[in-house]
Amino acid sequence: MQNSKKPIDIQPFAYAFSLIDGKWKMHILFWLWHFEVLRYGELKKNLGAVTHKMLSKQLKELEADGIITRKEYPQVPPKVEYSLSCKGRTMMPILESLCSWGGANMPEDN
Repeated sequence: MQNSKKPIDIQPFAYAFSLIDGKWKMHILFWLWHFEVLRYGELKKNLGAVTHKMLSKQLKELEADGIITRKEYPQVPPKVEYSLSCKGRTMMPILESLCSWGGANMPEDN
């Protein structure tokens, strides 16, 4: 770590982290990255142990932050699809780097 007299601006980091902070947000982004468009039920199935309440909350936050888009079709039963927004797609190189790092550093017994 470098010690300098220059003040450290934590705001960019704090903002970026606020967009992905949450137990399931990065998982949601991972699945949307690989499948491009997923319906609510498909997301829930891929995520496994997430509750309906938590998934709904995380999806609403990601949508409000402009990271994902939600498309609702006017039909019965309701059909809703989620995908990455343009802003969300700009985060995918970061996610790809995390996946590469994980692959390179994952214990062999994992």
